[in-house]
Amino acid sequence: MASRLFNTVSLGLALGAALVAPLSTALAQGAPGKDPVKPIKVDPIQRAQGLAYAVDADISHDPDNVLVLDLSNGGRVAIRLMPQWAPSHVERIKTLTKEGFYNGVIFHRVIDGFMAQTGDPTGTGQGGSKLPDLVAEFNDIPHLRGTVSMARTDEPNTANSQFFIVFYPRFALDHKYTNFGRVIAGMDIADAITRGEPPKNPTKIVQASLASEGKAPPPPPAPAAPAAFTADMLSNSQSN
Repeated sequence: MASRLFNTVSLGLALGAALVAPLSTALAQGAPGKDPVKPIKVDPIQRAQGLAYAVDADISHDPDNVLVLDLSNGGRVAIRLMPQWAPSHVERIKTLTKEGFYNGVIFHRVIDGFMAQTGDPTGTGQGGSKLPDLVAEFNDIPHLRGTVSMARTDEPNTANSQFFIVFYPRFALDHKYTNFGRVIAGMDIADAITRGEPPKNPTKIVQASLASEGKAPPPPPAPAAPAAFTADMLSNSQSN
C-alpha cells in the first residue's frame, strides 16, 4: 500500500495529512501535475459583498444538485453542490452517488475543530474510485464552516472520490483544495461525527443520494436481541 503524502503548503504537516487522497490512483495516472491548473476567478466586488459564495439553502430548489447523506449517527446532512464553482468535481460526486459508491463508507479521519473526511471505500485514506483523478478546479470560494471540499495528495490534480466537511473556517485551504459545495441542513449532524484518525467507532454514510431521487432515510438498525436465558443463568439466579 502506498504511503500517505503530506501537503505542507501554508498548512503544516498535521493539517496536510488530514486532506490526502488516494496516492495509488494518482500514480496510476502518471504525472498528476502535468495538466495545468485553471483557477476559477470570482469578481472581487462580488466576493467583497459575499455574493460570490452565497448558496441556496432551500432543498426543494434544484434538487439534482443537493447531496443528501444519511449517517449512522441517525441524522441527515444536506449539501448544496455548486457546479458554478467546480463543474467536474460536482459531476464526479453525483456520478459516484448514483452508483451507490458512498453507501457504507466511513468517515476515516475526523479532527476536532477542523474537518471530517470520507469517501474512501477502504476506510484507510488510501483508496478511491476506479475513475481517473480530476484536474483541480481551485476557485475563490473561501473554506467556511460547512464547506465541502475535495481531498487530494500534495499534487494538485489528484482528487478522486474523497471529500471533507469543514467544521470551522480554514482560509489557509483556499486556492489549494477544490471547494465544491456547502452544508445547507444538518450541520449539527455533521458536528456529531465521531472524532479520530481513524475513529474507534467511526460514523458511516449509510446512504448517499441526490434530493431529486427522493429517497427516504434508511430505517434505524434493529436493537440487539436479548441474550438467551440458559440453564446456567437460571441456576445462578436461583443460587443468589
